[in-house]
Amino acid sequence: MTPPIEDYALLGDMETAAMVGRDGSVDWLCLPRFDSPACLAALLGTEQNGFWRVAPLSRNRCTHRAYRPDTLVLDTLWETGTGTVRVTDFMPPRAQLPCLVRVVEGLSGSVRMRSALRLRFHQGRVVPWVRGTGQCTVAVAGPDAVWLGTDGPVRVRDDADTTVLEFTVPASRRLALTLVWAPSHWGDRPAPLAVPAETMLKETCDFWLRWTGRCLYGGPWRDAVVRSLITLKALTYAPTGGIVAAPVTSLPGCIGGERNWDYRYCWLRDSTLTLSCLLRSGYREEAWAWLDWLVRAVAGDPADLQTVYGLRGQRLLPETEAPWLPGYEGSRPVRFGNSAVGHFQLDAYGEVLDALLLSLRAGVPMPAHVWDLVEALMGFLQRHWQEPDHGLWQVRGPRRQFVHSKVMVWVAADRALRMARALGRNGSSAQWRALRDQAHRQVLSRGWDGRQRSFVQSYGSTALDASALLMPRLGFLPPWDERVRGTVRAMRGLVHGGFLRRYAPGGAGVHHVDGLHGREGAFLACSLWYADALAATGQAAEARRTFERVLAARNDVGLLSEQWDPDAGRQLGNAPQAFSHLTLVETAFALSSGPYRSTRQREAWDRHRSPSSPAAPAAPSGA
Repeated sequence: MTPPIEDYALLGDMETAAMVGRDGSVDWLCLPRFDSPACLAALLGTEQNGFWRVAPLSRNRCTHRAYRPDTLVLDTLWETGTGTVRVTDFMPPRAQLPCLVRVVEGLSGSVRMRSALRLRFHQGRVVPWVRGTGQCTVAVAGPDAVWLGTDGPVRVRDDADTTVLEFTVPASRRLALTLVWAPSHWGDRPAPLAVPAETMLKETCDFWLRWTGRCLYGGPWRDAVVRSLITLKALTYAPTGGIVAAPVTSLPGCIGGERNWDYRYCWLRDSTLTLSCLLRSGYREEAWAWLDWLVRAVAGDPADLQTVYGLRGQRLLPETEAPWLPGYEGSRPVRFGNSAVGHFQLDAYGEVLDALLLSLRAGVPMPAHVWDLVEALMGFLQRHWQEPDHGLWQVRGPRRQFVHSKVMVWVAADRALRMARALGRNGSSAQWRALRDQAHRQVLSRGWDGRQRSFVQSYGSTALDASALLMPRLGFLPPWDERVRGTVRAMRGLVHGGFLRRYAPGGAGVHHVDGLHGREGAFLACSLWYADALAATGQAAEARRTFERVLAARNDVGLLSEQWDPDAGRQLGNAPQAFSHLTLVETAFALSSGPYRSTRQREAWDRHRSPSSPAAPAAPSGA
């Protein structure tokens, strides 16, 4: 039986990640990078597709597990009829080669343990050649080699293409198992196998404690915020500063359905949110690394701006399907790569320019080539902003005139004007101001539904969309505007089980927007936007209840997926998801800043608005 998504905990070294279940099995691991082919892929199939389980012979699930405070080191406790044992799992921050360490320690009595490793290279289908070399076993196939070593005596045998180690752990005894990837032409035994596990464990704990010690958040939800920040750090590809949306692919938004996407890449949608989250949390180095990645990734012709890029900024992410993998709980197809690289999304231009303004305000100098990028992006928008696009949710269907996309055109022009004023570069200000004002007027006239008293998803539509909740946060309208308040009230139509869907589902199990079958769960980021908007419009108590409802959807070690199924009470979608954790941190800061009073809101709005910005138009009659 496939474990629920929330059964999995994250391990990582800032270049790749592993997912380990409550049964002690690592069921997902890509080596050497997040976007490399998986060598353990049971998460999307069966044990035949690769796993590594370390557990007592007598139990299927652990008694308790938890990360060590403020670290990414996982302790899993097993209580058996003969004694108690603890397995400590971690990945040391990458020095040279990726390394996964599992330390087994007897706490009482004596426990018989079993390690079973079945490697399947190239997305869970290639059976490697396995041979023993003393206290090590090496598996080789094509370009990949994986070494498994121990620091004590064990009995090793091959059982149905599985390397099995059996050993007994009495109280106060430890045995470390270390798995290391190296290129198959490496030849000699990898150096990490010569480093004592205790040394690696101490260095890994020290690294995370130093890092979390820099966190500036001091509000009531510190544990949740720190865990989210650790997760974001673990999803960072350290060599470039890019942050992947999730470490896995094809965990379904609808069990048994086709909403299965590869999230092991970097989305421009997350640009401003990532910078803001890192800066206000005290992580300036990580923020600048993300900004550097962003500028490198989007360099080139503005017409070629993509919504998603690879870890190193690569543009080609061809989407393929893996028919040999049955999918998580039969959810097919399993996809690798993401065809969203070919989508046209106007919101991406606003996200990039918003991030550049945020960095400028934070004290990052803007070199000439970055200003050239600003002018090029704005030149493209002036020519193409009226065109339909695929929207924030990357709809795989006909393009539409999405309201959020036009709001982000306004954001792009507004941020370009602010940067121009700050830098004394006002050459194109008149054209940009005209674009900003035109986009604003168009959204107010064509994106507003007077009957529902709400902004809608696209021009001419009556469908609601949670992205409209971002208008006050983006500065498009103040939170006390009656159109904002009406939109927040209307969002009750998207609430399901206390959580918010991103848009309304269609009939017969088909979403009216994208035409894909199966009704997805509620989007956790949207539920957090809802909490933020409730607070901004003076509903602080309901905002807090909504936020804490999302906190309750975390798994036992504090991780959030993309979605939540209120009916089944389970996580859905790729996990852990950076967007959910980024939004959690931002909402925690917003709700921790004190009561939302009208005077404070208006003062903040006046500070946010530029002197040349037009005042927010009056709400239409009847709003």
